[in-house]
Amino acid sequence: MKPVGFQFAQPETLAEATRMLRDPGEDTKIMAGGQSLGPMLNLRLARPEKIISIAGLSELRVVDEGADFIEFGAALRHAEFEDGSLPEPIDGMMRHVARGIAYRPVRNRGTIGGSLCHADPAADWITALTALGATVRIVSAKGDTRDVDMTRFMHGAYRTEVNSDEIVTSVIVPRYSPSAVWGYYKTCRKVGEFADAIAAWVADPVKRYSRVVFGATAGAPIISVPLSQQIATTGEVPGKDVIKTELERLAPGLDRVKQHLLAVALQRCTKQALNHD
Repeated sequence: MKPVGFQFAQPETLAEATRMLRDPGEDTKIMAGGQSLGPMLNLRLARPEKIISIAGLSELRVVDEGADFIEFGAALRHAEFEDGSLPEPIDGMMRHVARGIAYRPVRNRGTIGGSLCHADPAADWITALTALGATVRIVSAKGDTRDVDMTRFMHGAYRTEVNSDEIVTSVIVPRYSPSAVWGYYKTCRKVGEFADAIAAWVADPVKRYSRVVFGATAGAPIISVPLSQQIATTGEVPGKDVIKTELERLAPGLDRVKQHLLAVALQRCTKQALNHD
């Protein structure tokens, strides 16, 4: 199957791209890599009247380093994180996460902003950036800019805070101290597939920060404050029953198989972070 006909635009600046979003009556899609939108077009699951390609905009490929943060342009590709050509806000985590996304050809073209906006519940950046306490910067067709915390960015499967007249321009990730630790583990049926379960834990004693996040839950990532506090204060891997009880409280709709997969994923990512055998 092939896509239905559509107009294709490739603006040269971000301002030009946002101007193209001012017509509320036009069904427009933003393409920032096309590794998810392309197959959807071919299967006719998406039938936009117009596609605006922004992956090549230099303004969306900038890295801004501050004392307490690193701001990554939304059009930076997964492969650039994987190859270590970009700075790390916490030693090795974003490189590790990028390395596990799909296959190298996908990582060569897919972008961090595109992945966030597609908002597949099983996507890696959604969970990882929530664990890292990141903020998403969004610009509207009117030129207004707003920042959205990752805890509020994803509303549900394939639904985000981004409106039809807005574009994600960057992701702002806090810097962590050399004492920070992290774990990230996902379960896949085979390498390159979307995950069946994801767990991430990030902790920094200097910043007094600890966050446990579960991903691939069919909706937005799930944050567990009790488990975050327990692991940070005890330095121990929580038991499966403890994790499952917490998941039942946070997401009672999860089936037992999913609960088990998520519990194992958290145990393994915690062991990774704590250097336990």
